[in-house]
Amino acid sequence: YHRDVERIVDIILEGITEALEKGNRVELRGFGIFSVRHRPPRSGHNPRNGETVFVDDKWVPFFKAGKEMQDRLNFERS
Repeated sequence: YHRDVERIVDIILEGITEALEKGNRVELRGFGIFSVRHRPPRSGHNPRNGETVFVDDKWVPFFKAGKEMQDRLNFERS
């Protein structure tokens, strides 16, 4: 059923999120790898007024597609 699939997907995504919160990496074979990367502090610009602003350091999610996914997306289309 649709509701069962939705619940399963929510559980999987929650598990991935919890692992990333702990600093772990999650690999789904054939699909890709989820990890967390650190972005150091930097100066940036406010796009509305062009002012220089300071951007704090932060941790951001990162996804790298697996080889099988890349191969399927980049096959020779005829």
